[in-house]
Amino acid sequence: MIYFYAFAVGGLLCAAGQLLIDLTKLTPARILSAYVVAGVVLGGLGIYGKLKDIAGCGATVPLTGFGALMAEGVKKEVEEKGFLGIFTGGLTAGAGGIAAAMLFSFLAAMFFRSSAKE
Repeated sequence: MIYFYAFAVGGLLCAAGQLLIDLTKLTPARILSAYVVAGVVLGGLGIYGKLKDIAGCGATVPLTGFGALMAEGVKKEVEEKGFLGIFTGGLTAGAGGIAAAMLFSFLAAMFFRSSAKE
């Protein structure tokens, strides 16, 4: 049953993003930012943790999951380090994903050339 919930939740998040692209004048960058901020807010309120318990990777893989991960990191660092944790927690929690994105972007730039579309 966990596979169904993962598919349903992940699919709903992606479908909502596609509807925002198709039916509004929002740019993909604004939608991306809104998803991350929504994840931070829901993670900070403790709501996204319950969704992750139900849907597993269906909730952690989309951009909202990255935002919730950052919120959890900030909570943890604030408990351990105090005020300084506000600045370090999100980056510490998301460091693996950020480093992977940078590495794969670098590798793609090394092996492929960009060209202007005409």
